[in-house]
Amino acid sequence: MTAAARPEPGSPEPGSPEAGAPGPERFWEPGTTIEWVYQGTGRHADKPNVRPMTVVRDDEDGLVAWLAPGTPLIKPVLTDGRETRYAGPVAMFTEERVLKLDIWRGTGILKVLPPGKPWSVWHFWAEDGTFRGWYVNLEAPHERDVAGRRTSTVDHVLDLWIRPDRTIEWKDEDELEGAVTAGRFTSAEAAGIIADAHAAVREIEAWSSPFSDGWQSWKPPADWRLPAAPTTHQPTLIAEELHS
Repeated sequence: MTAAARPEPGSPEPGSPEAGAPGPERFWEPGTTIEWVYQGTGRHADKPNVRPMTVVRDDEDGLVAWLAPGTPLIKPVLTDGRETRYAGPVAMFTEERVLKLDIWRGTGILKVLPPGKPWSVWHFWAEDGTFRGWYVNLEAPHERDVAGRRTSTVDHVLDLWIRPDRTIEWKDEDELEGAVTAGRFTSAEAAGIIADAHAAVREIEAWSSPFSDGWQSWKPPADWRLPAAPTTHQPTLIAEELHS
């Protein structure tokens, strides 16, 4: 630490939990169940997306967590139970929502959260285990509640899809435009999100971590069980598979 960066008297020591700096006590052990939360905003502030996940690795290089197929989760949906995007790129941000207790459908996702980046990188596989590609989800820097086993962010709508041949496809640009029209983001905020996407593209083109880390060959341990359903929110709707 340089003299210019030295903390003021009485401030937390670097590396202490109070300082918010990385330290052993701020990381979760592999196998720990956590909640990866996409917070609701505005009139939907009480409608988060809560995904229980299992920690694969957590250290100074970032958080890696597994969303297993069939995991029970809480998510916002339209009042008739449909996914919010079915309302269209503008109305999806303005229509009423309710919470649904559902399951993660399809194959599992391995998420990598690089430290300090406004995105996470998701690894997707086909049903036969073939690696399909990487998905860069633009999102706000995470806020971590270590004791509560929760990491929270806000989705920034825009995404990138990277095929195994490293071809890059921009996703959901119409929804970002719709978010501005709906007042979800200002034009300046949307411009910042697009700038973040370009920054991610530069890292993809440089093939830096986590793209070069070989996570596409990772497989979950056979003895890992599905996490329990979130209990922090009361759902209005419940998927048929979860009716007792």
